[in-house]
Amino acid sequence: MAKITFITSSEEEIVLEGDSGSVMELAVQNGVPGIDGDCGGVCSCATCHVHVIPEYTTKTGEASEIEKDMLELDDNADEYSRLSCQLEITEDLDGIILRVAK
Repeated sequence: MAKITFITSSEEEIVLEGDSGSVMELAVQNGVPGIDGDCGGVCSCATCHVHVIPEYTTKTGEASEIEKDMLELDDNADEYSRLSCQLEITEDLDGIILRVAK
């Protein structure tokens, strides 16, 4: 089980718990504003873009080349950007804080 905190563009904190699937699926199932997951989690859009709070980047690991290529198309991407569809929920993510991209 992993507890994941999302900070929305309106600064609302939404804390969710999950034990399987992707972070994007968890967010969409629970109506987190700003995470749409339009492509269904196949890394072909950036509608699930999040910024990992810097102290938690070791929990997520590095983005794949495909993910990095997709993020390059997003003007709001930075060194802490990830696509939440590419973050699988494991115990390693417990306590992570993600800021939903604008």
